[in-house]
Amino acid sequence: MKSLNRFFLDIKRHFEAGGKYQRFYPLYEAFDSFLFSTTKSTASAPHIRDSVDLKRIMITVIIALIPCTLMALWNTGYQANLVLNELGMEPGGWRGAVMQVIGVNPHSLVSNMAHGALWFVPVYVVTVVAGSIWEALFNLIRGHEFSEAFLVTSLLLPLTLPPTIPLWQVAVGTSFGVIFAKEVFGGVGKNFMNPALASRAFIYFAYPAQMTGDKVWTAVDGVSGATPLAVLAQSAPSNPVASLDITWLQAFIGTIPGSMGETSTVACLLGAALLIVTGIGSWRIMLAMLIGAVATVIGFNLVPDPTNPLYALPIYYHLVLGGFAFGLVFMATDPVSAAQTQTGRWIYGLLIGFLAMLIRIANPAYPESVMLAILLGNIFAPLIDYFVIRANIRRRVLRHG
Repeated sequence: MKSLNRFFLDIKRHFEAGGKYQRFYPLYEAFDSFLFSTTKSTASAPHIRDSVDLKRIMITVIIALIPCTLMALWNTGYQANLVLNELGMEPGGWRGAVMQVIGVNPHSLVSNMAHGALWFVPVYVVTVVAGSIWEALFNLIRGHEFSEAFLVTSLLLPLTLPPTIPLWQVAVGTSFGVIFAKEVFGGVGKNFMNPALASRAFIYFAYPAQMTGDKVWTAVDGVSGATPLAVLAQSAPSNPVASLDITWLQAFIGTIPGSMGETSTVACLLGAALLIVTGIGSWRIMLAMLIGAVATVIGFNLVPDPTNPLYALPIYYHLVLGGFAFGLVFMATDPVSAAQTQTGRWIYGLLIGFLAMLIRIANPAYPESVMLAILLGNIFAPLIDYFVIRANIRRRVLRHG
């Protein structure tokens, strides 16, 4: 590490001395800031000084996402290998050539991880490349440093997508999220919406054929594999659980079809534990969203609908299906787009939990309602904080005259 520091110091001295490569100095500054701590931090009073900066916050979130990422690799490969093994098929295309060497075996950890990586890694690489181009362009124009915040966005978005998503749609969706949900508002720390969710929402509504249906969740061409929520929407209203061919434990672990990184509740809980212990994620938002969802589902359970099976689905199934756990832990707690006041976080979380289950149950056409609920929560977060602060001011005025 000392030799690496010495290398970068030599490069910095070269740039400071001027020369024909001076025009590349902004790129060096961005790279240096990405690898090392910034030199622009405060060193004396009255400014707040703390060891936790943006770099450490973002890296902590990335570490918290590791369980979901590993599960995305394994489950994507497992679902594909399971279908291929049952049908006696071989994967096609360049992935098939690779898997012929490794072998298609749903009982093999290596085979599942490798097959899943062949689908996940291209999506991730396209997200990183497309987003980095726009980030670099805006940072060079504005003179900003490169932010680690995009590294979190670049990992969150692929985890919320189906494995079969066309790569060009990933590039378009990433570009939309970075430009229109972040950069037009000033960049890092100034966006009022989660860029990863905005990207997913754009892809969802612009290209619904590649984001919905029963042929996009299993990474095998032409094979149907509906998500449990889609199956439940078509089940018998009196006993929806009987129509599922999975158990609650399978849904909790995440061995079911769905978005690559959203299926495993246990992986999300591991990430939640790290975010709460480090103080990066707000436990108030997580708990409030959980309470709001539970209260809403109980209300629907008490008023059954003879035509809608989701009215009768127990709360313990709602909590482990779809992207609810992933949204609760990683999306709703975004420190930029979430509510900032303590009271506001309770209201914000309750609102998202209520909306998530209201949209899912009352309108089964949008079973992945957590995305819409969090985006709506992002829109109302500044207003919630405004009213909380005004209420505090009024109380102080009444107390002290």
